[in-house]
Amino acid sequence: MNLSAQKAPGPQPSFSVFDLVTAIELIAKEGPIGRGRLAEELDLGGGAIRTLIKRLMESGLIDTSKLGCSLTEKGSKIWNEIREIIPQRVRLLENDLTFAVYNVAVLVKGRADRVRDGLEQRDATVAAGAKGATTLIFKDKKLIVPHVSQDLAMDFPEAFKQITEKMRIEENDVIVIGSADAPKRADYGALAAAWTLI
Repeated sequence: MNLSAQKAPGPQPSFSVFDLVTAIELIAKEGPIGRGRLAEELDLGGGAIRTLIKRLMESGLIDTSKLGCSLTEKGSKIWNEIREIIPQRVRLLENDLTFAVYNVAVLVKGRADRVRDGLEQRDATVAAGAKGATTLIFKDKKLIVPHVSQDLAMDFPEAFKQITEKMRIEENDVIVIGSADAPKRADYGALAAAWTLI
């Protein structure tokens, strides 16, 4: 089910699947949450946020009340499934592996075997509006950047320290860093890259 797809007749929705995922995350963590707060956090206009909420309600993922939006049992189940695969999203400072001022790292559990050379993740990140991506895999107790570094701790110690202090990494995990000139683009770029591994 594609909640961000166009429904005829009418204009194309001005929100993405990543707005939907982030909305579900916000509602799960802070709910009930009001429409105004959702619009502010997602940086969406009133019409877009009304359509987004309507889609989530029609899909049975949220309920609304005077207090705001809350996840239904179905919504909670989907959020828990997402969180199992993508348990962490963290902001990183600029370092030798990043391409811009804003950088977000997403941890994808147990998907290292799905990474070829990182180009698919980079392309997805750029398509989502970010400047670029760096894909890392954790193999044999080492963080590796395919075709760049077989040991991040040795080759990029500052980046290694920053990542390992903020993230709980296990064997066969993937980290994708999205870099952009705006926070939302870095965030959604990293999510887009992570989505290629699910």
